[in-house]
Amino acid sequence: MNVQFKKGVLELLVFALLKDRDHYGYEMVEKISKHINISEGSIYPLLRRLSNEGYVSTYLEESQSGPPRKYYAITNFGKKQYEGQIEEWFEFINSVNMILKGETDE
Repeated sequence: MNVQFKKGVLELLVFALLKDRDHYGYEMVEKISKHINISEGSIYPLLRRLSNEGYVSTYLEESQSGPPRKYYAITNFGKKQYEGQIEEWFEFINSVNMILKGETDE
């Protein structure tokens, strides 16, 4: 898949995972990677930015298999951002599909 496609949708996918429950970074990478090939290196800078912008909060939780894990939780501000993005996403893909199907107004 085109790198720019993945880069553009990664934030939306992170929000989609966090809207249901908190996750730690590697867990999100594993879930997303089942559908879209991404690396750990692509998600952590995004998570840091989302945290700095107030869309997600973080906390540490002990792990039974190693050091404590940093969990990410979506904030109310992040939920509003996600709702706006998901609406824009569906408008966007509908428009792209119309063009691809040749359903353009001339």
